[in-house]
Order: sequence, then structure tokens, then C-alpha cells
Amino acid sequence: MVGTVRQLGPAPERRGFAFVGRGPELAELVDLLAARPAVALVQGEAGVGKTRLVAEAADALRARGVGTVVGGCHPLREPLPFGPVIDALGALGPLLPPGARLGAATAALAPLLPDLADRLPPPPAEPTGPGEQRQAVLTATRALLAAAAPVVLVVEDVHWADDATRELLLLLAGSLPEDTALLLTYRGEEVRGPLLGRELRRPAGTGLRDLALHRLDRPALAALAGSALGPDGARRLTGALYERSHGLPLIAVEDLITLGTRPGAADRPDLLGVLGVPRSLREVLAARIERLTPDAADLVDAAAVLAVPASGDLLAEAAALPADRADAALTDALERSVLVEHGPDSYGFSHALARRSVYDALPGPLRTRLHRRVLGLLTARDPQPLVQIAHHTEALGDTAQWLVHARAAADRAMEVGDLGTAALMLRRIIDHPGLPTDELGAAARSLAEAVAYTEEAGASADALRRIIDTPGLAPAVRGEIRARLGNILRLHLGGSHGVAELEEAAVELEADNPRHAAKTLAVIAAMDTGDATAAERRGWMDRALALLERFDDPETTAVVRTNRLVSLPLCATPGIPDLIAALPRHSDHPKIVLCTAISLSNAAEIGCCTGLDASVRGWAAEAAALCERAGLGGLAMYAHSYPVLLDWTAGRWTRFDAALAAYRRRFPDSPVADTGLLAAAQGTIAAARGQAARAAEHFRGALDQDATSVLALPSAAGLARHHLDRDDPDTAWQTLAPALRLLRRRELWPFAFDLLPTAVDTALRRDDRAAATALAAEHAAGLDGLVSPAGRAEQHTAAGLLADTPDAAAAAFLRARDAWQAVGRPHPAALAAERAALAGPAAGAGPLLTAAAEEFDRLGAVRDASRTRRHLRTLGPVPRTPGDPADTLSPRERQVAGLLADGARNKEIAAALYVSERTAEHHVAAVLRKLGTTRKALRRAGG
Repeated sequence: MVGTVRQLGPAPERRGFAFVGRGPELAELVDLLAARPAVALVQGEAGVGKTRLVAEAADALRARGVGTVVGGCHPLREPLPFGPVIDALGALGPLLPPGARLGAATAALAPLLPDLADRLPPPPAEPTGPGEQRQAVLTATRALLAAAAPVVLVVEDVHWADDATRELLLLLAGSLPEDTALLLTYRGEEVRGPLLGRELRRPAGTGLRDLALHRLDRPALAALAGSALGPDGARRLTGALYERSHGLPLIAVEDLITLGTRPGAADRPDLLGVLGVPRSLREVLAARIERLTPDAADLVDAAAVLAVPASGDLLAEAAALPADRADAALTDALERSVLVEHGPDSYGFSHALARRSVYDALPGPLRTRLHRRVLGLLTARDPQPLVQIAHHTEALGDTAQWLVHARAAADRAMEVGDLGTAALMLRRIIDHPGLPTDELGAAARSLAEAVAYTEEAGASADALRRIIDTPGLAPAVRGEIRARLGNILRLHLGGSHGVAELEEAAVELEADNPRHAAKTLAVIAAMDTGDATAAERRGWMDRALALLERFDDPETTAVVRTNRLVSLPLCATPGIPDLIAALPRHSDHPKIVLCTAISLSNAAEIGCCTGLDASVRGWAAEAAALCERAGLGGLAMYAHSYPVLLDWTAGRWTRFDAALAAYRRRFPDSPVADTGLLAAAQGTIAAARGQAARAAEHFRGALDQDATSVLALPSAAGLARHHLDRDDPDTAWQTLAPALRLLRRRELWPFAFDLLPTAVDTALRRDDRAAATALAAEHAAGLDGLVSPAGRAEQHTAAGLLADTPDAAAAAFLRARDAWQAVGRPHPAALAAERAALAGPAAGAGPLLTAAAEEFDRLGAVRDASRTRRHLRTLGPVPRTPGDPADTLSPRERQVAGLLADGARNKEIAAALYVSERTAEHHVAAVLRKLGTTRKALRRAGG
């Protein structure tokens, strides 16, 4: 073992990558090392990010004036005692007082630190024994660290340290000088017994902490990928990256570096499958395997060929070991962390690349012999594990048998609803060279059916495109595959994606497969995105309904009627709730159950848009339950988003924040977390809280994602309102123009997105009363005979804005308030009450403004509450509540504290509270003084 020293600059994994998933650990580590003397132990497996954490901590400490020096241990056979410590001490020169010579206590280090020879006293006489030398080095090390204080001594990979170094570190940890700290990193799986040879006990007055780093979860891995590939690339690659790395940063970073050198890699998750095992991982495993017994090595080879976690008995049979030797071998492999326990009597590698590293190193004849042995063992089982059998027949080069078993495995997976496994096997079959055209078409149809509502869709789209271009396919087969491809693009990319494919497919299918043609036409008729007019969509739906007359098929009829139920404007007709209640929940036909799940999910979404809030939660819950039962992971992401939206509409905004965070953790790849209605919800809440820049960011993000989506319209209204708040009605109107064109083109009158009131308000501020009046009349005509409680409330608001007299305006706004209260949406109700107060007689304004302000306070709508109270002050003196104690925050100061926690600057706080910037500065100073904190600390606590 020798030591190495380095400057704490960017670690290799820091090149272009964000530091993710370690915020709490970093804060805990920095806080500990800032309260010196202290000892910190950081443990974690190879590649989990210990070095990066140390580097980030060093950056934070450097900003506080604390130096850091680092030494590292290595697993060489010839030990050099004290090497890592000595190498680290050699880097202390820049931290020592300029020009000062060090005291006699440091003399023992003179022969070991030639770079500091001019600062150290002459070396003493040679020590008489190891104990005397160790004591002399300890004394000298303490003295040198004290001279360089404040300083942190870091020793990495202590699991490889020799006994002398361990003992020196143990003694040093027990007697650290003032203002110094010791930070040790190690791999827990490599340590037998206490890390430093004896139990480390916390000395009096010294902090001690042992931190364990774990692998990154999916959201953290998505952030890591996003820092290298951007958010779109990360969204496409996160799933595949996580499956390959299992959250180990070492693997993820090396893969991302490799992908970064390949043009277009962000759009090709399949490229991860052809990347080799990272060199660093191979080296770690090779070092562990080298120390295994021969029996344990044989068992590990068998585990690599088995490819999946297996029981101890199966591993023993595959390795041809008797039970007693197999038990000892398995114990050795587990203790060396080559294999891990996945569950009761289930053993394998910690991740796929570890297995692949071992597998790739096997000699060909040994690999073949093991595959034959394992294939015999698996074939004798009942029921047969078909996927595994297919894998081993392919590995043995038996193509014909592989196809037989692969088809059987895909069929069984489809039967039991394991769509992910089915898709995997079907893609393998499709990629098989020389597959007959009829079998290719059948496999493609099955693949498209399996992945339509799963996370596997993106990986399958390219395969389906290739098949469509294959010569010799029958038109009906080509049309069926094209239709399924269009459906995948529609669901997973949104916008107008998939429409062209679906239209072309309907023509190909109409003659020979009218059932599928009807389904296809119904789907594009009900799409919520794209440029088609309402008339075009009605035409597609009429063609689908006409095709139903040519056959009697309950499943196809269910698909067409499902899409007809959610197409505009039919979705807002009075009989829709009854039709939804009549949907079959327990049909024996899986497709009918799927249609019911889609209908319920879409009904929940439409309910959010039209104000049927009382029904939304039930519809969404039923849709989610059906998705879970049928394995519809892609659709489940949508169904679970609607209860989150209800927390927004019902004014439970703190709960909304928590629910959205939980939703992101559960569905890290969800396409709706920052688009559509959820983006509008986040933007609206941010605007009400006075976070104008954040609100605009949410609104613009949704519009940039897909401005042709119906669900982007509330963000257009929100962004226009943002411009109105800045007295810029012209920019607001430019923002609204595309949304208004879509509103008319799609006849979206039942959907209440604040678009009508905002557009009327904007037109009036531009002195274009004619446009405002025409839009309100057009909206009223479009909504006639339809059920949309929220749309009616917005009509009342528009009527109030257009009223000719104050009394008429106030009455209309009060009708809007009452309508919103009936829907159960307190925020727009309070806004309507505020408008009524400002429009009507001053005598009645006070109670309305007071009630609105109290509602805004309850919601946490800081900006709205401040604006309303400013209006109240114009009516006369406002009664004040008795003064709070001097160290307690006033209501206004609590608002300021909330804005500071969100990172607002003084200028933004002033705008949110309708006060001058100077007044905002006074409020900020008072808050920080009373809380005894800083802006940075308050923001970190709020985050």
C-alpha cells in the first residue's frame, strides 16, 4: 500500500455533471467539519461517490477559510507505513504561516517531507523501535496540523491501509489539535472488524460521525443525466441508465461520458445496451474475485451464467459443488461482496454490469459447459422458466430453439400481464435476422400492443418504423402496425405527433380491417393536441361510427365510444356523468377494461377543466385501480396526477407541494409533472405567492413543451396575466393570440382555464372593447346547453368586466364568487370577491376585501393578500391586532420569511407585497434579526 496526494480540484466524475442526491449528507458533513475538532467517517461501496462528496465538502470548507489536504491508500502488496498521512502532510506548505519555521516537535517528519525541508527543524536521532517511531510521527503530525490550522486531513480508501497507518490514524483521531479535523473514507464491504483495528470512541470535545452513502434514486439519476444531456435527453435515458447502473454514480457517469461522444445519443437509449463494462468496475471486481477460494470462484462463475438471482441449491448444482462445499463457497462470495443476497435464499450480483464483467471474462469452453448444465437444470423444472431457457439456448447458438422459447415466453408474459417482459422478448424476436414476413408482422403487432401504455414505448418506436418499411407486408398488416406506432407517438410525445401515421393507417385498414380503422379514427378524433379543427375531428368520429355498422364487436365498440365520450364538445353534455357511471368495471374482456380505465382517466381530466371537482377524485381513483390491475404504468401516471391537481383547485396549497413532490418520486419519468395542468397549477400558486419569475418559468415551460395542447391554455392565460401585472397589455395580447385561435378552432368553450377573463381584461386595457365583447358572446354561445360550472363562473367574471355600471359589475363578480364557491375553488372565489369590492359601492367594499384577504392568508397567497390589504387601506384605517412580542414574527414578517425561504430578492419581495424596496429591506432585516439566521440558511431550510 502506498499513499497518493492530490489537490481537491474537480474529481473525474465532476466534469460537466451536477452534484445530485447528496444534499443532506453534504450539509451534515460540512457542519461536522466546521465544528472542529472533529472526526468524520464516510463509508460506501466502490463508485458510490465518496470522493465527489469529499471534494464538494472541501469546496464548502475552503469558502469558510478552512484548508484541506488529501492522501489515499492503495492495495499494493509492499506496504509503506504512514504513507497516506505523510503524502497528505506534504501538501500543507501553502497553508503554513509564511516564512515561519516549525517547532522541534515536527522534527520526526523532516526525513519524510523533503518539500518542507526549509520549514522543518533538523531530523532527530534514529528512533530505537517501532513504538518510539510511531509516537514521534504522531507528535510531529499533530504539531504540523496545528501550525496549518484550520485544516482538515482527509485519508481516502482506509480499508486498504496497513496496520501502522491504521494505528496512527486511531491515535490521531483521539488527540486532534484544536481547529483541525480528520476525514476518512472507506468501503464497508472491504472491512473486517473495526476500521482502525480497534473501536474508535469519541474523545471529549470532539465531534464524531459515521456517514453511509447509498446509491442514487431515479430522480437524482435523472438530474445527473440532465446536467450532461439536458432535460429532454435525461427524460428519454433515465430509465435505461438506471436499469444499467442501479443508481451507482460511477457507472452512470462513465456511461454519460461515453454517450456524450456519440452524436444523437440522447435519443438512443438502446446505445446503453452495447456499452461495455466500465474499466473501474472491472478492476474492483477482479480484485475481490482474486481473493476468493477456488470453490467460491466456481460458484461466482455459475452465478454469472445463470444471469438472474438464484437459490443456493441451484447455484450449487450449476457449479457442480456438493452441499457442504457450496455453502462455504457462497459464504465466502457474500463476505467478499462479489455476490449479494437479494431475498430469502436468493443470491446474485449487485447489478447487471457486475455479472457481465465476470461473464465476459469466462473462457469460451467453460461458458458453454455451464450454459449446457444450467439449461438442463431449468428444462427439468415445472413450470419451465421460458425466458431463462430462451436466454441459454441463444447463448449456445441454437437459433431455432431460441425462437420457439422466445415466442412462448412472450406469449406467457402477455397472458399474465407482464408487458415489460413481453416487449423485451418481442423486440429480440423482431431484431432476429431472416425472420419470415408473416412472423415479423405478428411480432410487431404484439409488440405495439404490449408497449402502448407502458414505459417501454420509446424503445420500441424505432423498431416499428423499420418494420413498416419492410417490403412484402400486407396493407392491412402495415396499417395495423402504423396505427399502433401512431398511438405510441401520440401518447408519449404529445402535440401533433402520431396524427399523420394514424390517418394513413386508417386508409390502409378500412378495407380489410374495419375494426382497427374505426378505433384509429376514434383516437385521432379525441386527441387533445394537434392542429385539426373541431369539424375535422367530428368528421373522423362520424367515419368511425359508420364503420361500427359493418360488424358486431364489443371491444371495438367500447374503444369508439370511449373516445366519443371525451371528444369536444360532447364531453360537457349533461348525460356524460351517467354514461361514465355505466362504464363496465369488471368485464372479462381486457380491452374493455382498458377502455374503461382510459375513459375514467380522461373524465377526471375533463372534470378538472370544467369544474366537476366533486367527481374527479372518484374517477381518478377508479382509473388508477384499473391501471394497477391491468399493468398500465403509462396511463397510471396520468390517473395519479389528478388528485394532486385537486389539492391545487381546493386551495390546499401546502398539501399540493407535498403531493407533487411525492408524485415526482413515484413517477420520475412522468411527462405531465411540469406540463399541462400541473405546470399551470405551479405557476398560478407561485404568482399568488409573489414569485413572479418562477411563475413565468412554469408557464413558459408548458407552452414551449406543446403550445397546441388543450392543456397548455391555462399557462397561456397565466403568462398573459404576468404581463398585465407589469402594465403590458400588448405583450399579453400577443401571448393570448395563439391560445384564442386554438380555443376557436377546437371549440374549447367548456374548458375554464382563466383564458376568457384574462383575454377580456386584456382587450379592455388595450381599449378594444369590441374584441372583448365579441369574445364573451362567442364563449356564451359555445357553452349553451353544456355542463361546465367553472366555465359559467368565468362567464360571470367576463360579464363583470364588461358591465356598464358599477352595480352591474359588482353583481356579476359576486355571481362569479358564488359559482366558484359552489365548485369548491377558494382562490378564484376570493379573486372574484376582491373584484366585486373594487367595482361596487365603497360602503360594501370593506367586508368583501376583508374576507378575501383572510382567504388569501389561509391559502398562503402572499401577493394577493398584500394587494387586497392595500385596497383596504384606501378605505380608511385598518384595525390592527395586538402587538406580538418583539422576538415573534408579525403576519407581514411571516410573509417575508416565506418569500426569503423561496429565494426571493428584496426587489421581488417589494413587488409581491406592494411596498417600496426600502420598506422590503426593513422587513427583511427584522426577519433575519428575530430568527437569528441568514438569507442563505433560511433559503436552505425552506428548500
